[in-house]
Amino acid sequence: MADAPNSQASTEPFVRADVRGLLDMLKAMNRPPAEEVGAQAAREAMRAMAQIGEAAPRELAVIKDVACPGPAGDIPCRFYDARESREAGPAVLFLHGGGFVLGDLEVYHALCTEFAARLDLPVLSVDYRLAPENPFPAAPDDCEAAARWLASSPAELGREITGLVISGDSAGGNLTIVTTNALRDEPADVPVLVQAPIYPVADEAGQYDSYRQFKDGYFLTGDTMAWFTKSYAADPQSPRNLPLLGDCSNAPATVLCTAGLDPLRDSGRNYAACMVKQGTEIIYLEFPGIIHGFFTMRKAIPSGQADVEAFIDAVGAAVGRRT
Repeated sequence: MADAPNSQASTEPFVRADVRGLLDMLKAMNRPPAEEVGAQAAREAMRAMAQIGEAAPRELAVIKDVACPGPAGDIPCRFYDARESREAGPAVLFLHGGGFVLGDLEVYHALCTEFAARLDLPVLSVDYRLAPENPFPAAPDDCEAAARWLASSPAELGREITGLVISGDSAGGNLTIVTTNALRDEPADVPVLVQAPIYPVADEAGQYDSYRQFKDGYFLTGDTMAWFTKSYAADPQSPRNLPLLGDCSNAPATVLCTAGLDPLRDSGRNYAACMVKQGTEIIYLEFPGIIHGFFTMRKAIPSGQADVEAFIDAVGAAVGRRT
């Protein structure tokens, strides 16, 4: 019985010092949550957070805004490459996060330069339509259109594309899986070599212990998640909304990461387990003591830089086995 207090203490989750510092600062600021201020103000707040909390972008030879044709008009995109020109090879399609409501090219600019520089591959970042103005399935429709356009080696990019690497975080992690599945079922001009979802939503997150444990006080809250879900207005039974409702077989090589303090953690774990059961090549990384969204908070959470590098290096290793 003497050990009981220590046993109780051991149930407290591990929180890194820099993560705790950020969480304490955000709590002290007492800013109204996204679901109270609405989509436009929340988008501005996310941009401001990125300006303050994200690392500086890497210098690259090519950074240019382009547009690709989509089902509702041109889709704004940004193209990155560490080289002015290159031989034929794979390219990365990057799909940003933000609950299908927030996020844009600017918020993810520095991270995309990191992917382009560290992988030494061209990257196309997609500014897909956002809810609630454009509810489901606008986002997956746009992402699939951008993937097929990139696979066609469009002249605007000046690159011969031989395969796709699809990646994105949070909502973009969900869209990574959904887009990969779409190209599995109806192939594009080149194959998806690797999918690399970052703390994705793959099924109903609210059913898991991580959601109950971390839905309050760890940056991404249950109330904000509920607002995202309502705004996105997706078909709850559609695999284009929650991919684990459908077939997860015949997936390409997968690199997936989760964050230890993320309410979405167990949804990502469950998708990784599905990949294992299917016999899919998978590298699964879970980064302890860190919160959802850390990929775009590398200045505010300096310890996250090593995790971002580990993830990108794992993607690079998976691509290298296929080229």
